[in-house]
Amino acid sequence: MQCAREAGVPEPQVLHVLTPSDGLGEGFLMEWVDGETLGARIVRSDALHEVRPRLARQCGETLARIHAIDVDATGLSEHLQTQNPRAFVEKTWDAYRRLSTPQPMIDFTARWLLNHLPTASRQALVHNDFRNGNLIISDQGVMAVLDWEIAHIGDPMRDLGWICTNSWRFGRRDLEVGGFGTREDLFAGYESVSGTAVDRDHVRFWEVFGSFWWAVGCLEMANHFRTGPDRSIERAAIGRRTSECQVDCVNLLIPGPVERIVPESFNSTLDMPRIDELTLGVRDLLREDVMAASEGRLQFLTRVAANALDIVLRELSIGPEHRRREHQRLRDLLGKDDELETLRWQLVTALRDATMPLNSPELAEHLRATVVNQIAIDQPRYSGFRAAVGED
Repeated sequence: MQCAREAGVPEPQVLHVLTPSDGLGEGFLMEWVDGETLGARIVRSDALHEVRPRLARQCGETLARIHAIDVDATGLSEHLQTQNPRAFVEKTWDAYRRLSTPQPMIDFTARWLLNHLPTASRQALVHNDFRNGNLIISDQGVMAVLDWEIAHIGDPMRDLGWICTNSWRFGRRDLEVGGFGTREDLFAGYESVSGTAVDRDHVRFWEVFGSFWWAVGCLEMANHFRTGPDRSIERAAIGRRTSECQVDCVNLLIPGPVERIVPESFNSTLDMPRIDELTLGVRDLLREDVMAASEGRLQFLTRVAANALDIVLRELSIGPEHRRREHQRLRDLLGKDDELETLRWQLVTALRDATMPLNSPELAEHLRATVVNQIAIDQPRYSGFRAAVGED
């Protein structure tokens, strides 16, 4: 942050870096900066209406200044890892494989990325999490860049692709940069400061990577819930967001028509109340009573819990037919008649060892149908889902 501030990047002044004699552990004190950090508010707040059209260009200018920082002269090269595009893809793919869950769209995307690595990329300081939600925004524009903890030295186009990733547009798919601006303005701002022309295909590679990277990150969050140290409902729920990232990969790499599954109605007379009615009762209790009687983090977690029960309800009404169709498509694709889980692992293995060609129309159709109908369960309001089914 100190190096970035000296390079003209909007940053708060660091007033004091803690020392062992302070007795407070590691950390620092910085000046207060007024503004908004919540991405959803930044794309919708009336107070930011006038400044929003200027933000994408400001982000481009800011990233150009970050990427111009001399990592040797500042000493940053002594503290930060260097990572090339191939290593970054392989590292992320390895992290996913260690989770032991078969997610064919993730393996498909990893293969695509390794087949489309940038042919030339310069080395620079990469923020690595520059997006809407990690910026302080006021009616004057970008006031500060936050969250530098995963910075590294690598391909600077990673930052431009990441801020364009659909996960961080907060529902505004039409505004590709953070939900507040256009790629043209982002690139124009970058080029005006850096003097370097932006290769659109190069940035698109990193946009695909961004969805791939966050798809794996969501699964890692779910693993934290399973194994510790964080057993909060927030971690479990974030795991289901992997399908949001996977549908973005579908839209970027293998778009096409998809047959949606019609939810089954709950009309059994065997149980009274039915399982869906019990789930609805708990969900409504959380939304209508517990949320009203709580505040802060408890209120937030209550909302997450209620949303998780919505996923359960959609799983009950869509899940059985979704799995039945996935199972049949896998039988047809692989020519085998094993259990669903076994067949999915066989497809994943074929993608990993490259015995399954990426250009197979049957594979693309299967992946589209599986991912799109999965997100119909996990989050049907996600903009990537609406785009995949032609509602955008």
